[in-house]
Amino acid sequence: MDTSLILNYLTDLSQHNDREWYHAHKAEYKEANIQFEALVQELILRIRNFDNHILHMEAKDLTFKLVRDTRFSHDKSPYNPAFRAHIGPKGKLPVPVGYYLMIKPGNQSFLGGGLFADMFKNATSMIRDSIAEKGAEWEEIIQAPEFQKMFTVRGTALKRVPTGYDSEHPQAEFLKYKNWYLEYPICDDIFRDEKAFLAEASRIFQLMKPFNDFLNQALKYFQMPSR
Repeated sequence: MDTSLILNYLTDLSQHNDREWYHAHKAEYKEANIQFEALVQELILRIRNFDNHILHMEAKDLTFKLVRDTRFSHDKSPYNPAFRAHIGPKGKLPVPVGYYLMIKPGNQSFLGGGLFADMFKNATSMIRDSIAEKGAEWEEIIQAPEFQKMFTVRGTALKRVPTGYDSEHPQAEFLKYKNWYLEYPICDDIFRDEKAFLAEASRIFQLMKPFNDFLNQALKYFQMPSR
């Protein structure tokens, strides 16, 4: 598989981010997208080796569109020049949490895990409750030497520990968070080497698994809001 096709297409799109160019280069998009879906399909197989919650899925059902919602953005560029996918127990739904992949040229690619969304108040409360109740388990996960070497827990956070939680709790800083996620950067050179990328992605996602497992246990009874 020639993964450089993906980077080349996305680079061109970032330089010609308009509908006229996009529609004139549909063939290039199709070829790059086929390559990306094949890559995601291989990642699904590899993740299943260490996470039995990832069932057989079709890569095309896990990817996101290039089209941007520009209604509330100052940037009116119609496309996001990145290929993205979420490999979770329920596909690309943000809950249960899974393994996220974004490929973007200019060394902006990354592998992700955890809860990126911060608009689900119930999910936030469930995870806060779990951190408050199982602080030692949470700390054991995030203080593991290999975890600390690779990751920093990220998320949007309040200025203070919210009402109802102990401000002196050993994990008080994480109780301020509204979402909890990980990002691991992938440079363009690694992505161009398909074998190296797949090996690295599998290794990093496996290291993320205990973090994801903790969040998913907390989110066991979460239900996505009905539209």
